[in-house]
Amino acid sequence: MSHFFDGMAGLLNDLFGDPVNVIRTSGDVDTIQAVFRRDPIEVAGSDGFPVLIMSPTLKVPQTTRLAFGDVVEPSIAPGERFVVQSGEPSPSPSSDRFVLYELELEP
Repeated sequence: MSHFFDGMAGLLNDLFGDPVNVIRTSGDVDTIQAVFRRDPIEVAGSDGFPVLIMSPTLKVPQTTRLAFGDVVEPSIAPGERFVVQSGEPSPSPSSDRFVLYELELEP
């Protein structure tokens, strides 16, 4: 049944995502397609109950890896930089499911 959802994260990322520059801790710079949100969002917690995340978030397909300390510059927030704090994979069974990264505004 999980194959039914395969490809959906990529499609949603193409539709709702925007270019985001990622400055890796190694100094390399990549441009990726991702969904940046600044509003509080509700996600499933480890116990299955909803949890409200108040920090900005970046949602990317699991094929794109971000690391703690990477800096992201979303094109929809010009001049602002955010530091990756943590990541949590979606509970979706899809092979290309999203990973939700919590961000913190860079001082």
